[in-house]
Amino acid sequence: MSVPEVIPIRHEPDHRTSTIGRWQGGQFFASVTAAFPEGWSGDDWQSQKRWCAVLHHFDGAGRHLNSLIQFTGTTADGERKAIDAARLLLAEWLDALPERQYQDITIAPFEVRFEGALFGLVVEEDVDEEEDDEEEDDGVWAEFYPDGLGFKAPWHGCYDT
Repeated sequence: MSVPEVIPIRHEPDHRTSTIGRWQGGQFFASVTAAFPEGWSGDDWQSQKRWCAVLHHFDGAGRHLNSLIQFTGTTADGERKAIDAARLLLAEWLDALPERQYQDITIAPFEVRFEGALFGLVVEEDVDEEEDDEEEDDGVWAEFYPDGLGFKAPWHGCYDT
């Protein structure tokens, strides 16, 4: 089974997909998450770990329309303060979505880069030369960045972390 054109994501209240659903303009995936700039290195990870509010918009068919992303602080600046600020901002954005309903969604892979960090649902593949033909798709999945949610066959909407 290959990666579907649109990937189902199950709404799970009180878990990491609690703020996904549909609204008058289509579908949405919202979260408070931490992002590291691509290619960062060094021991000072606290100043590189940036907390943010994220709201991705999709049309009814699951195609990415746009993303609202705002960093609210780093772990070095105070993790709790940055998370709380991101939660407040995200609540404002969600409240502004007309006819918002939290529910399952199906979205197509997409990528957005914001201030050096990757956001999106990206198809990934393990390259293993000793791969067994019967398990040819076991090494293919879709990863939601930077949230760290992995979706794979049988494509039922549940994620692995």
